Amino acid sequence: MSSDGAKLKAAILVVSETASRDPSTDKCIPILKEVFGNLGGNQWDVSTTEIVPDSVITIQNTVRKWTDGESPINLIITSGGTGFATKDVTPEAITQLIDRHAPGLVHGMLTTSYAVTPFALMARPVAGVRKQTLILTLPGSPKGAKENLEAVLKLLPHACIQAAGAESRELHAGGVKKLEQQAGVSSASLPTGPKSHTKPEDRPQSNDPSAGVNRRYRSSPYPMLAVDDALKLISEQTPAPVVEKAPVNMKIGGSVLAEDVKAAESVPAFRASIVDGYAIKIPSSGKFEKGVYPVTIVSHAQAGEVKELKEGEIARITTGAPLPPGADAVVMVEDTVLKSQTDDGQEEKEIEILTDEIKANENVREVGSDVKEGDTILKKGEGVTVVGGEFGLLASVGTKEVSVYKRPVIGVLSTGDEIIPHDREGPLRLGEVRDTNRPTLITAARSHRFEVVDLGIASDKPGSLEQTLRDALRKCDVIITSGGVSMGELDLLKPTIERSLGGTIHFGRVNMKPGKPTTFATVPVKNNAGDYVNKVIFSLPGNPASAVVCFHLFVLPSLHQQAGITPVGLPKVKAVLDEDIRMDKGRPEYHRALVVTKSDGLLYASSTGGQRSSRIGSFKGANALLCMPKGEGMLKKGERVDALLMGKLGEVER
Repeated sequence: MSSDGAKLKAAILVVSETASRDPSTDKCIPILKEVFGNLGGNQWDVSTTEIVPDSVITIQNTVRKWTDGESPINLIITSGGTGFATKDVTPEAITQLIDRHAPGLVHGMLTTSYAVTPFALMARPVAGVRKQTLILTLPGSPKGAKENLEAVLKLLPHACIQAAGAESRELHAGGVKKLEQQAGVSSASLPTGPKSHTKPEDRPQSNDPSAGVNRRYRSSPYPMLAVDDALKLISEQTPAPVVEKAPVNMKIGGSVLAEDVKAAESVPAFRASIVDGYAIKIPSSGKFEKGVYPVTIVSHAQAGEVKELKEGEIARITTGAPLPPGADAVVMVEDTVLKSQTDDGQEEKEIEILTDEIKANENVREVGSDVKEGDTILKKGEGVTVVGGEFGLLASVGTKEVSVYKRPVIGVLSTGDEIIPHDREGPLRLGEVRDTNRPTLITAARSHRFEVVDLGIASDKPGSLEQTLRDALRKCDVIITSGGVSMGELDLLKPTIERSLGGTIHFGRVNMKPGKPTTFATVPVKNNAGDYVNKVIFSLPGNPASAVVCFHLFVLPSLHQQAGITPVGLPKVKAVLDEDIRMDKGRPEYHRALVVTKSDGLLYASSTGGQRSSRIGSFKGANALLCMPKGEGMLKKGERVDALLMGKLGEVER
């Protein structure tokens, strides 16, 4: 507020050739007004706006109109014309008008934008005071203009009050802390990005790739979590489902409804016959007489006009066809006899009806007898399948669009300079490994109907890996990597996530076999609206069996949660061991197995063989993971264990 308690006056000037010709194309004015409303603390009156072309004279004349009169505007925000294009002249126009420059505001805006994209340095912002008015130039993109204004808005009332002639000594009484309190800012709350709430010494951190060999960890700094604790962290940190509108077409299969769906139309929408036969009109006496009647109408189950049925007439009608207006009931064809036909022999002319027991509404499906308009046909949280009838139900009542939970887009990445595409021609050179994890994980994610982006193979170089992940975070909601999560100096995923991307590693080791080095992290990323959202990264071990086990155990529940699918993860059943299976004495084990049903109705499990983490062959024929406890010796044949089903049950033994 100004010193007298009145609101400060702000004006927005958009500089754009396109918007000056068609103001409806401008997106900046409403977004900037929204920023004033959200962050302005009810201190601003933003009632003056104008759109002008890229013309120095026009820009200057508009600004002078607002600054040089008897009641000058306190703050002018311009948007557009600050780039390097030849027509971008806003900085030149404003610089010629400014009496005193304000480079600190320019620096603050650039610093904030640079944290989002290096291309922020391609803008040419100007800030300063003309007479008693503060002027700031912002980029022309709505996103960039919003970021720049958010960076400095809370500071501007103080600047505008000073520029209007207030006494500085009085304004500054109480020092900087008082000014920060009045503005609602502090050194800890300036918009420089997300902030951590713990000290580095109080949390584990990954290796520093730039540190010398004597400063590398000799053992993991991350505590070994139980599987249940890891799953709980994943549930807590997985972003909430995003709601979007989706057209009702075949692509909607697999989606989960975010809102109840009400029928837009009744089904059936007309009175329809449930048999092949003849529609009749019951006389006013209330009693239908058997006998011979002329066939005057033919009604098929197809669109078209049907004329009114009169007393003493009948209409030939097929199953599902609409009853003609005036019809009361339908006589089954079995209760009739053909008496005569038309001269050309193409149609029935007269029919004898053999019964007089016909009652009103007999063999008729009434309007809305299946679904009435306005009825709730599907509830929030229900899935839409193309085989279970939900899609057909939506289509039958004319639903054009529904609210669903957006299914996350998944990116799959392999890491390591030793990794080569699995289909590369020629023999392997010493140290090379074919990339089996990436195609396997892509296939696994797609089998659950998620959209997957193939991110390829990333190099074991810090800058290369960082850029690959940054690019992936722009287009993916979840990133799955494999490899690079152990303790070697080339295992860079944890350091890159933590030190370069500003992410949080929620766990880096799990007490299980296989998959101990599994890592789960979230990274803050700005969305298109300029707000920070968390993206999820699962860094799975490089050993093939470990990667597949951990996808099913950890990644799938997170994907389900983001897609609104419940219950999350693989279904759990009880299975009877069909053979003795050795336990691991050090860690609980997720043992690859084949589960089948037998004639007694129980599920039986047998091992698929050797279980070492690199043995992808143990997945051949596997449809389940047995949740084996740690311990000495064997679990005996006939004992029951929990099993997580990855696929269809085996055939029933006879």
